[in-house]
Amino acid sequence: AAIKSNGGGHVNPSIFWQTRAPPSKGGGAPPTGDLAEAIDATFGSLEAMKTKLSAMSVAVQGSGWGWLGTDAAGKLALATCANQDPLEATTGLVPLFGIDVWEHAYYLDYKNVRPD
Repeated sequence: AAIKSNGGGHVNPSIFWQTRAPPSKGGGAPPTGDLAEAIDATFGSLEAMKTKLSAMSVAVQGSGWGWLGTDAAGKLALATCANQDPLEATTGLVPLFGIDVWEHAYYLDYKNVRPD
């Protein structure tokens, strides 16, 4: 349990920061190519995926993560993990993008009212 927690405490933020970029480097732009096609095929649209992932992430009790990942067959899936649990070790999904729902990520702006 300690290895899972401490490992996730390193892995999750590492993935989080590696998947962010400033607008000058393409950050904030919608996905293109194969990823965009897979999102549309799996969720209907990027907006639908964002809505579902956001709702799942807001529903995490306490601290944790919301994730877009791929399964062993390469299909996209959404999942949440409690606390620092890493996605792959917890669900078998390979992470592509994560949302940090730890209190330090939102508390100063939103207090304990995540959906706002």
